[in-house]
Amino acid sequence: MLYFDHCSSTPPHPDVVRTLSEVMLKHYANPASIHQMGMEADKLIQRARQLAAELYATRAEEWIFTSGGTESNNLAVKGIARSYRHRGNHLITTGIEHPSVYEAFKALEEEGYEVTYLPAEADGRVSTGKLAAALTDRTILVSVMHVNNETGAIQPIAEIGRLLSAYPKILFHVDGVQAAGKLETDLKGWGVDLYSISAHKLQGPKGSGWLYAREGLMLSPVLSGGGQERGLRSGTPNVPGIIASAKALRMAVQTASERRERMLELRSRLTAGLAGIPQLLIHGTDGSEGTMAPHIVCCSLPGLKPEVIVHSLEQEGIIISTKSACSSRKDQPSRVLLAMGCTHEVAVSSLRISLGDEHTKQDIDRLIERLSMIAAKLEPLAARRQL
Repeated sequence: MLYFDHCSSTPPHPDVVRTLSEVMLKHYANPASIHQMGMEADKLIQRARQLAAELYATRAEEWIFTSGGTESNNLAVKGIARSYRHRGNHLITTGIEHPSVYEAFKALEEEGYEVTYLPAEADGRVSTGKLAAALTDRTILVSVMHVNNETGAIQPIAEIGRLLSAYPKILFHVDGVQAAGKLETDLKGWGVDLYSISAHKLQGPKGSGWLYAREGLMLSPVLSGGGQERGLRSGTPNVPGIIASAKALRMAVQTASERRERMLELRSRLTAGLAGIPQLLIHGTDGSEGTMAPHIVCCSLPGLKPEVIVHSLEQEGIIISTKSACSSRKDQPSRVLLAMGCTHEVAVSSLRISLGDEHTKQDIDRLIERLSMIAAKLEPLAARRQL
């Protein structure tokens, strides 16, 4: 089986699985306990926190362990909005955000906040000019993802950070779930105040993630309880998940550069092959100027049902997906593609192919061949339905 759905979840690295198992068997004590076993578990957590700090040139105290990207995004967006409401009630995000960010802003609108949703350009990237025009003296938070989870478009995070540096009262959150371990990231240099990461997107375990929150920020917690993680994230820490995730993050970040170059070659081979399929549209740029993530290709076959293509490829031993995994089972057009100006017909027929370290040129060629065959087979049926 060829698995091309790494954006949804990656296969865990064998070393990560071993670490997870070892820690689960040996360090099962509650790290909040005052006995020796509890303190040993707590030491492991603090070591993992320090590792994240070293990888991103930050401070250990600035990292909060969560259950994954969704919780990290909710804690960042809701936590900042509620803590800084005395400054203003205007928030800015984009129409292409992951549901865990987009729906968090929708929930805040119900609490009385005013939210501006910026559209994306045709290449899938957000305009810093439009962002600048949307800023007001009541704006307290800007949230823009690093890499779009459907199209792979890399957002101009450094440019946005420079823009916002002139507005010290506006905080900047970045959903980095699809970028961590794949792209170089300079949190301090870019002026990022909050950054979300999920372990299972970089060969780590599910149910574990991080939120970087710059020192000095006020965050209103979204969970009530025992006050773990400095009162910001109550709940008994997932010690095995935290340690295994730290291992996955270290391996991904330290090898990101060489892996990225190899994956860019595979992506170029894939987009060149897809360009030969009639009627197929590739979203975004060719990535030659660093505008696209190396592991994501989004395309549409207007007139064809994407779920039929997905299941047809599955019968050929190939796994791909349609848009975000969080919304792939909903028979609706891609909100991301609509925000980029695509038509309903194009947005409702989108497919997402996401690459991993295990893929070869032969795998890419097989995917192109099978997809081309299936598209040619289904196209007459689509044309018949339109008559």
